[in-house]
Amino acid sequence: MSLISEKTYGLSPGTQVRKEDFGLLFYTMKGPRLYFLPSEDFLDPSFFSGDCPLGRAVQQNGISPETADTMLKKFEKSIAQLLAKGVIHEC
Repeated sequence: MSLISEKTYGLSPGTQVRKEDFGLLFYTMKGPRLYFLPSEDFLDPSFFSGDCPLGRAVQQNGISPETADTMLKKFEKSIAQLLAKGVIHEC
């Protein structure tokens, strides 16, 4: 697994997240702006409390390690973009 799998993330101040059919939708008061994370059912909004590493959160869905690794690679770019835009932060 990649380094991203070991990190925990939290919502930046003024940001909310909610689950939609297509993944997670982030709303930030800075702007306002909407951001999307194509997480399907692999991540829940509660993940962004900063309590659980990303890799463990993905694996808790009862999927194989290979599928979890594929999902983490898929999330890597989106997580980096959310970090760069100040929507989330590393805990």
